[in-house]
Amino acid sequence: MGLSRPQKTSNGVSTRWVSIFCIASFFLGVLVVNRFWTIDPVKMDEEASSVKEHPSKISHPVVNCEKKETSVQARDILSQVSQTHDVIMTLDKTISSLEMQLAAARAVKADTEEGSPMVTKSGTKPLKERQKVFFVMGIITAFSSRKRRDSIRETWMPKGEELKKLETEKGIILRFVIGHSASPGGVLDRAIDAEEEQHKDFLRLNHIEGYHELSSKTQIYFSTAVARWDADFYIKVDDDVHINLGMVGSTLARHRSKPRVYIGCMKSGPVLSQKGVKYHEPEYWKFGEEGNKYFRHATGQIYAISKDLATYISVNRHILHRYANEDVSLGSWFIGLDVEHIDDRSLCCGTPPGKIASGRLRQEILALHHLIGAAVAFARQWREWRRYISSVGKVTEQYGIQVSETFHSKVVVI
Repeated sequence: MGLSRPQKTSNGVSTRWVSIFCIASFFLGVLVVNRFWTIDPVKMDEEASSVKEHPSKISHPVVNCEKKETSVQARDILSQVSQTHDVIMTLDKTISSLEMQLAAARAVKADTEEGSPMVTKSGTKPLKERQKVFFVMGIITAFSSRKRRDSIRETWMPKGEELKKLETEKGIILRFVIGHSASPGGVLDRAIDAEEEQHKDFLRLNHIEGYHELSSKTQIYFSTAVARWDADFYIKVDDDVHINLGMVGSTLARHRSKPRVYIGCMKSGPVLSQKGVKYHEPEYWKFGEEGNKYFRHATGQIYAISKDLATYISVNRHILHRYANEDVSLGSWFIGLDVEHIDDRSLCCGTPPGKIASGRLRQEILALHHLIGAAVAFARQWREWRRYISSVGKVTEQYGIQVSETFHSKVVVI
């Protein structure tokens, strides 16, 4: 029996070895695939049971966890923000109170150390004795304005006990504001002393009177008023303006809760660069090109500012710039501050009913009324005198008595 020889491929390799190699490769591939694709049934059972016990884990477990943590963090942040805001508000009030006390202390010190005898004569109240009031109204006046002051006292400003009652019951302080002359203790100052002794309605300033010093006088007025009275509002008014106090009080009451308010008849007049004219502004170049207007500010006849603003003026009065016109100066001090400008047209001087303030025309009408009253009184006396002469004539005819031609009241018997 003869054996057959194995066939060879064209390249010299036996076909038997090729078949063995293919079979071995197949079994090796099956072994490797089974090793990587085999799933542990025990692990599958554990995962299935976990899903049955906790079905909520099926849908977005990571997202829910993040939402819960974010919500807690948001509540914590809001709570911290609220607490921080409360602390800031408390600190703001404390700082404001300390600033007012500091301003009052500075004003008292300035009046004590630098004040003239005219100022320190009446003295200033200690800081702890400052009276809490609604508003302080300073009526800016001059040495030559005695008739204006008397006109105010006879019309809208209470006198004597009524003035004190207004202060104690309503918290309203009314004072004529004046400084001293260039030579303290002179005739002008003594005249004001006598008037003060009679009426007790002056606020004396450490200030030399002069028309071109009104901006400085305004600064010193607010500083002195803040030092003496703890008021919600401080008002400046000219002595040729007549006031309706009831309407002033109701107007201010509407803005009592606001910290920084500037109330007045707001205007924006032209900047006058021409020399020699009234209200000339020497620093006109600061306001831009020729023909420009001022920023919005209240007319100088009457305006009101809140306590914080008056305190600000008192604290910074040595560095606040003063322009030629007092009302412009005041408006410039508030530029750049967080101040609410309130344009109240009832504070515009005029004569229509319902106005808070009325100006010179009202005063002239009042003077005319006084003249008419004096003329009526004189006419009444003249009629009485003529009636008396007539009755005397009848007596002379009856009893033979003759009245002397010299028109004296003396009677001669013939």
